[in-house]
Amino acid sequence: MLQGRGNYASTSCIEIKRRDGPWTELVQYGRRELSCQGPVTIDYIRKLRQIGIQSVTVTSMDPAYKLPPPPDVIEEKTRINAISTVYNTFQSIEENGTLDTTALQRVTDSIVFDLFENRNNLVQLTDIRAHDAYTFAHSVNVAVLSAMMGMLCHMPRDEISLITLGGLLHDLGKVDVSSAILTKNRGLSDREFKIMKKHPLDGSRRILNVSDLPKKSILAAIAAQHHEHIDGSGYPNGITGNEMHRYAKITAIADVYDALTSERPYKKAYMPNIAYNIMHNINKGQFDQDLLDTFFNNVALYPEGAVLKTTFGFAVVKESKFGRTTTPIIILFADTNGKLLNERSVIDLYETPNGAKSIQVVPTGNELYHFIHELGVDPSYYLEEERKKDAAAGIKSSGVTTAPRAKLS
Repeated sequence: MLQGRGNYASTSCIEIKRRDGPWTELVQYGRRELSCQGPVTIDYIRKLRQIGIQSVTVTSMDPAYKLPPPPDVIEEKTRINAISTVYNTFQSIEENGTLDTTALQRVTDSIVFDLFENRNNLVQLTDIRAHDAYTFAHSVNVAVLSAMMGMLCHMPRDEISLITLGGLLHDLGKVDVSSAILTKNRGLSDREFKIMKKHPLDGSRRILNVSDLPKKSILAAIAAQHHEHIDGSGYPNGITGNEMHRYAKITAIADVYDALTSERPYKKAYMPNIAYNIMHNINKGQFDQDLLDTFFNNVALYPEGAVLKTTFGFAVVKESKFGRTTTPIIILFADTNGKLLNERSVIDLYETPNGAKSIQVVPTGNELYHFIHELGVDPSYYLEEERKKDAAAGIKSSGVTTAPRAKLS
């Protein structure tokens, strides 16, 4: 699986994360850069996979314009350590029914610390994902997103730590589901789905059986209810919003968002704007609406560097801001036919009538690659150019310093 940050096409300068062994080896390999002298072809991708490189982060198509990746809400080493700890947790609970609560608490504290340090960063698509360890990475992502929501809801720090720990353990019941079902590359049969639907209660039971977990009744409720829906259409018990624990309502949002934006053997990863549409419209009624609005006010639906086709023409995203993520600031560089403009312009879609509706398509994959190939210019050049102009003028590119808050019901 090869993934780029934002939706840049293939590149000459890419950051590499190598994942060819156990999660403990991730820390050893860490991050390194690889420059290639030609285009990233299918054959080149195949060679990367053969040497154990499963994921790349695209920074630019031009070696002269190596844009830094957008900031994550937690540090990379924190995320890697967290994934390794969740992996060991699942192994331990499966083998002998015990948990290293000290290690879990240490990871929880690190996640919460990073979130408070990076509280002004929007959630970007910058996390670690892998087919063979989806559950572990997913658990960390859910923990991070749940903790972020806890901050936005003015939770005390000890409660934020608790909901973070709940996110790490929410899928613990999957240790009782066979790997054949978890990694199946097509839809589950009725029998298999019936087995899968047992994991919330299995996880809840396992949590309650651990002697030294803090407030394990709450952690068990998160595990048991993270697939329940406000309208009662969820599982395993079909309870409604009034019966759900308030933390489970948050974890449910984080769980579905990360699942939608993750690549799985049976589906592609959706862009954040597609996940937004699914959760707001297609799955309407399943989530607490106030919490859902707050969540997406803090997720970059159109990450920095993403190429957009708009009613004005083609543009690259310059910046997204808290509370207005459906209307980013864009740099218009080509007309609606894809012809380069003589003069580029910066448009704040928030200040534009029907700004959100002006975004028509977010090109990805081959469509984006062919567009940039025909264009002959990497749009990241225009982004870097604007940043240099802002720096020269003393303008800092950032969102608002205080994120919008939500009332936790």
